[in-house]
Amino acid sequence: MPAHSATAPERPASGDNRKNVSRRRFLGYLVAAPTLVVAAEIGRQTWLPGVPQANAAAIPSPPLPAELYDLLDLIRDSARPTANLIRIEVNRDGTVSFALPRSDNGQGIITSTQMIIAEEMNLDPDQVIVTLADARPELVFNQLTGGSTTTFSTYTPIRVAAALAQKRLLDAAANELRQDVNVLRSRQGLITGNNGEELPFGELTELASSSVNEAVDVVLKDREEFTVIGTPRTKSDARAIVTGKKKFLADLQIPDALPTVICRGPNLNSAPLGVNNIDEVRRMPGVTDVEQVPSGVAVRAKTFGQAVDAVNALDVDWDGGTVEGENDESVLAALRRGELPLAVPQALGETVEGDFTFYFRSNSALETNCAIADVRDGSAEIWGPSKSPIAAQAEIAKKLGIAQNAVTVHVTEGGGSFGRRLFFDGLEEAAECSRAFGKPVKLIWTRADDSRQGRTHPMATCRVRAQVSGDAVSSFEIRHTSVATEINPGLSEAISAAANKAPGGNLTVSESIYLTTQTNPYNVGVATSLLNEVDMRFNTCSMRNIYSPDTATARELMIDQVAAKMGKDPYEFRSAYTKLTRWKNVVDRAAKEADWGKSMPKGTAQGIAMHVEYKGVACAVVELDCRPETVDRKIRSARTGPRVTRVTYVVDGGLIINPRGFEAQMMGGINDGIAMTLTAGLHLVDGHFVEASWDNYFYTRQWNTPPEMNIVLIEDSEAPEPGGAGEFGVAATCGAIACAYARATGTVPTQFPILHNEPLPFEPYPTIPPVPPSPTNGLDFAR
Repeated sequence: MPAHSATAPERPASGDNRKNVSRRRFLGYLVAAPTLVVAAEIGRQTWLPGVPQANAAAIPSPPLPAELYDLLDLIRDSARPTANLIRIEVNRDGTVSFALPRSDNGQGIITSTQMIIAEEMNLDPDQVIVTLADARPELVFNQLTGGSTTTFSTYTPIRVAAALAQKRLLDAAANELRQDVNVLRSRQGLITGNNGEELPFGELTELASSSVNEAVDVVLKDREEFTVIGTPRTKSDARAIVTGKKKFLADLQIPDALPTVICRGPNLNSAPLGVNNIDEVRRMPGVTDVEQVPSGVAVRAKTFGQAVDAVNALDVDWDGGTVEGENDESVLAALRRGELPLAVPQALGETVEGDFTFYFRSNSALETNCAIADVRDGSAEIWGPSKSPIAAQAEIAKKLGIAQNAVTVHVTEGGGSFGRRLFFDGLEEAAECSRAFGKPVKLIWTRADDSRQGRTHPMATCRVRAQVSGDAVSSFEIRHTSVATEINPGLSEAISAAANKAPGGNLTVSESIYLTTQTNPYNVGVATSLLNEVDMRFNTCSMRNIYSPDTATARELMIDQVAAKMGKDPYEFRSAYTKLTRWKNVVDRAAKEADWGKSMPKGTAQGIAMHVEYKGVACAVVELDCRPETVDRKIRSARTGPRVTRVTYVVDGGLIINPRGFEAQMMGGINDGIAMTLTAGLHLVDGHFVEASWDNYFYTRQWNTPPEMNIVLIEDSEAPEPGGAGEFGVAATCGAIACAYARATGTVPTQFPILHNEPLPFEPYPTIPPVPPSPTNGLDFAR
């Protein structure tokens, strides 16, 4: 990381210095308002990720589409037409406000946005107030949070708006102080003149405002001048989180919005056919309302505990759901029927093939699906952590039969997502419950409902074939076949969301996502990667890194097999056959940091894997312990198995806004990768998922988190902007663990999670005396 001195020169004031022709100009907008409000417009930027690496033995592979134009480019370009509607306001108290048209679910984009604005305006980040914007249909494609595109898409528009605000404040101060603007200095909300006179921002915001909309040229701060961007910063809400003061949706107090829980059917997507004891349940303690809704039977009560008790007491007749009678084996058979052929004919040399199965995985976030709704008098007001609020607003209006502008969607901060909150199931259900009751509701799914009826990473197969001839690979084919990954919100606005639901629409969008995310970082001759999706009956979503954890695992395992066929070390092959020098540098650094090739005990091994996506490149080296004493250790109500003991993770993510936040993203991704590869899978049995919570859905536990993590961030000095941090930590980890397992056991794994077919351990906890009902125990879902 570049070092930044705390005493670095302050930013030169605006004026002639801004006319340096070597610095790129951007167009900003003054917005007619009583105080200073600014916005931005951006143009297209091109980021060339590196230069080809020469290797005499390798047969060069042409770039796949995602290496030329990826999902980040697609989403940012779709957002460009409304970038000038993203506005920054300078307040009379000297603070700066910005309503971010994205959703923060713990990934830290509020903090990084504060840093971006503070950098351009020479403020302390604490002086910047970032909130989450309500649904704004006029933004069209510019209010989608997904694909790790937030910082990439908003980085330049926010900087332009902030730089314009800074320029206007300096100009206003120059007039007030009667000094040349070039002698003024701005620091932490104060503008200082030559004679020591000071003017705070708050006294200038009206003077700097504009009575008409006006376009203005602006020049951004040079990267060499950064003092905030690139310095580690703790999340702005970290203290509130660890002290319990952080407010999530369940803490939000909306008048008369009482706890609401839905009784759901036994099978996936079972619909209610009738309730046999509805009047009896309505008379239970604390219950105010019981009504049938499309997804089940909704209960509203004074406490969540009372609502759960009533749900458990309901006697409901259900239909069979959408996958009645299906199980893992029958779905896998359907996937096999949909697999696309491997097309490259047998050539001279040897063929290396692999066939891998990836089972369903839960995308239940730490905070379960939740929303507050108040529907009445032809209008609706909704609160929830939505990543697609415009599409949610449109769909809720359609279901309620009211105009879209009669629905207000307030975006709240969420407790986790990584794709889950692209879908607004909870917001829709809350609106339906509120309409049925004629009263406000605070809807929360139980953990069991989120696991069994929520959204999952789809089951998939991945077939790989490589042709090896001497010291070269002439072809490398990947065929990924998946239960359909739902992309229902489209690009988060009504038109693409509706088009996505048309016949063939979901597959069309899925193919676009696949093409703009999937790469092959190696020179392996004719390289292809194709997707086919089947079976729309499941609730799926774009879980973290979407397709890449599966395709990268399959690809990296086969790269190890290709290297073995050629008599090469796995690291040496990757270093020699990587397409670009920038990518090779990351692989080499990871091998050096991890002491690749060191002597290790029998039953343990290192594994290495790299992944390129979202304008960045990552390489993981893991050390895996597969010895019997580790695999067979007993932990109550837990799945043990192999343990990752050390992870070295090197990532080049372009320009890094907040190194501490970026590192935290990598840590989360590593733990996701451990879960996906080793332990965390859903079992489909007779139309329903078995796992009901994290006591039997084995996400990475504390005892299985690596004791050693060495995360190395390499900042690319050539990169003009950030990459997609949220996705970097997963796929390379998955691939490295799979490769380490193969080396430690001598067996190439073909199913993931590796322990999917092992029996589920369950040891009941000791009986605990029941707690008497009271308003204070309403969050107890264990009863």
